[in-house]
Amino acid sequence: MILPFQLSLFALVAISFLLVIGVPVILASPNGWSSSKNLVFSGTSLWIGLVFLVGLLSSFTG
Repeated sequence: MILPFQLSLFALVAISFLLVIGVPVILASPNGWSSSKNLVFSGTSLWIGLVFLVGLLSSFTG
């Protein structure tokens, strides 16, 4: 059970890094928000899902 936890934690860290770098770049570009808001919302939804998944798997790896 430790491998799925580690993989989901790695995915959470990777998505977090991409969002921290990508969202300000998208917001700073001209017409960035209007053309990329679906991408930002999808990334944020994936991040929230990974947070819950890591929390759930954390309870099993104890």
